[in-house]
Amino acid sequence: MIIKLCGMQHADDIKAAAQLGINLLGFDFIPKSPRYVRMISSRAGIIPDFSEERLRALKQPNSSQQQPVKVGRVGVFADDMPQNIVTRVYNYELDYVQLNGEEPAVTLENLRRSIDPDIRKGIKIIKRIVVDTQADLAMAAEYEGKADLLLFHITAKEVELQATGDDNSPLNQLLSVYHGSTSFLISKPNAPFDTLSIKSIAHPLFAGINLDTQFELEPGKKDMEQLQKYVEELKAIE
Repeated sequence: MIIKLCGMQHADDIKAAAQLGINLLGFDFIPKSPRYVRMISSRAGIIPDFSEERLRALKQPNSSQQQPVKVGRVGVFADDMPQNIVTRVYNYELDYVQLNGEEPAVTLENLRRSIDPDIRKGIKIIKRIVVDTQADLAMAAEYEGKADLLLFHITAKEVELQATGDDNSPLNQLLSVYHGSTSFLISKPNAPFDTLSIKSIAHPLFAGINLDTQFELEPGKKDMEQLQKYVEELKAIE
């Protein structure tokens, strides 16, 4: 099961999350977000802005600094300009681009052609879909063959109910109408999914969960102690 953790800003949290066995780390590049990751100005109009990591690499190209545990990097965007996305894919060596806005399928196609293979070979694209009712899952059809992974952000109130631990749970009933062929992650606002709900998911294309604000002390700063407990519980049911 994939465990994706979004809203990363602090280096110590990133290192700790990697050690916990988090599979994907999300970096928020949506300007209005309190978790927005800023670039460092290159002070030159013809050169893209830098990430801190890329700047260190340019200054110390032969550094023998120990490499961190490899974790997939996801850049999160919403209705952004392609050039902004390409710049961040390069500077942050992103493995995934996640699109949270109203981007049509053609945007995913064009973006992939712009990035793969020249900027980042094998780049993967995640499309987020807000699911308030079962009918919202029909929007996933547009992205068949365009997105590598879907993220269903579930806001349906019935999913907040206590899990039943079987196929009749509100979560299973909601997901049962998805008949696409693209694997998906799930997320929701407020508290994280309880492990009973996760364990009972019957859909064959369920791939994992996305966490963002659930384990925060403040925007961008994670409560690693509580996160560790939750991750251990998730891994125990795999």
